[in-house]
Amino acid sequence: MSTARGVSIALRRARLPRASRVARPIVPYTPAAAVRSFSVSSAVGADAKKEIKYTSAAYPNVKRDPKFADLTEEHVRYFRSLLDAQSAVIDGVTTEAGDDIEPFNSDWMRKYRGHTRLVLKPQTKEELSQILKYCNENKLAVVPQGGNTGLVGGSVPVFDEIVINTARMNKIRSFDEATGVLVADAGVILEVADQYLAERNHLFPLDLGAKGSCHIGGNVATNAGGLRLLRYGSLHGNVLGVEAVLPDGTILDGLSTLRKNNTGYDLKQLFIGAEGTIGIITGVSILCPPRPKAVNVAYFGLESFDQVRQAYREAKGQLSEILSAFELMDGRSQNLVHGVTGKKRPLEGEYPFYCLIETSGSNAEHDIAKLESFLEHIMGEGIVADGVLAQDETQVQALWGWREGITETLSHLGGTYKYDVSIPLEELYQLVEDCRERLTKLGFVGDDDSFPVRDVVGYGHMGDSNLHLNVAVRQYNKDVEKAIEPWVYEWIQKRNGSISAEHGLGLAKKEFIGYSQNDTNLKLMKQIKNLYDPNGIMNPYKYI
Repeated sequence: MSTARGVSIALRRARLPRASRVARPIVPYTPAAAVRSFSVSSAVGADAKKEIKYTSAAYPNVKRDPKFADLTEEHVRYFRSLLDAQSAVIDGVTTEAGDDIEPFNSDWMRKYRGHTRLVLKPQTKEELSQILKYCNENKLAVVPQGGNTGLVGGSVPVFDEIVINTARMNKIRSFDEATGVLVADAGVILEVADQYLAERNHLFPLDLGAKGSCHIGGNVATNAGGLRLLRYGSLHGNVLGVEAVLPDGTILDGLSTLRKNNTGYDLKQLFIGAEGTIGIITGVSILCPPRPKAVNVAYFGLESFDQVRQAYREAKGQLSEILSAFELMDGRSQNLVHGVTGKKRPLEGEYPFYCLIETSGSNAEHDIAKLESFLEHIMGEGIVADGVLAQDETQVQALWGWREGITETLSHLGGTYKYDVSIPLEELYQLVEDCRERLTKLGFVGDDDSFPVRDVVGYGHMGDSNLHLNVAVRQYNKDVEKAIEPWVYEWIQKRNGSISAEHGLGLAKKEFIGYSQNDTNLKLMKQIKNLYDPNGIMNPYKYI
């Protein structure tokens, strides 16, 4: 039997259409092209009309620090004199601006809500420098905010901290097509940056479901991981330089475009993942790879997590340099997407687990040959029960929708307790099963409104052993929260995992950082925080 005939039989057995090249079109860079793939405003779904409980009421043990000053009309007059544009200051101190300020006070999950009375939108690093210098001298606490798509309460006030939003810092400064280095303001939307790069046959090395709303400064500040980490690595490796403003107004100009620079401490690394606790990022230089000429996406159904692990091992070995994503979704998460959206399922049957695999490369024939060989093998070995292979860009986006749509789907069902964790791959899904069993035994899980928990689902990135454990609730419930925490963190600690893989710590995980960091590490982190921010004005009550 020839190789081609063997592949054809294998594909037919799984009802897979023959593989074909799927090339991502180069979209011209225009504002209209920056369509939101993930809508913060629409994500609240049916829960939109319910009033969000103030964070200070939901977390009564967190008290406002008395060292911080109250905002006065004199403070507002200073900021108005500094920021000349009317839209740069949203003032709830001297005027009634509740409706205008509210979007900056609450997160998109409608779980965290502060009560700031002032939002500042500087356009330059010099303006931001003056703002922070004044706030530091007057003991005014601040919260840096980008697209406000965070999941741990890090981008909204806890009490009345001043919100400093980077939306007006939105210029792409330069791009070198030879080196692939992009230099951009912190407030550039991720999808806008990627569309800009697409016109130049490059791509941003980070891809998120929230790319239509999130800012690249916020991505760097939280060290976001996303869907491309398997192929392109983390932001710690791709970010070449950072420009930031420190609490005392000092402007740190570290926008290097060099890949090699061994002169002293690598200061930019302190700001990557620091969540705005030691300064506010205003600019980023980042290495962007060439855009693939051929992209293929396959979606599989599998009977067990052991088969998921087998498929991943085979994909790493056989697809190797063209493998760009390997995503895991459990059957429950896909059932929820189907139930909310009404979309036709990609496969005829239903399975306990699903995987989405993406390959991307520069030679379509080479990629297809490798992919066909891989498909023949996993079908022949019975690793995969069924699957489909995208034939065009529309199908590529449709299949990705079953993965990227999980987060928004959950937001339409009430509330979600989200846990973004790293644990050894062999136990990646065990956490979901153990959590579901625990909550079921405690009587929290059920199909009608008398039960607070709708379901417990899991999905994530096999390539970096990152699981998203989501407990979908009809409404946030302290008894459910106490049943999950700190149990979930103890479970992770026993396996030497991390309680935060890519979402950050924010307010949600601050008190639990000890489950992933020892006392020596925490002491050093606090020393760094105190060195940069001795008055503690930067994003207080969070992180460490």
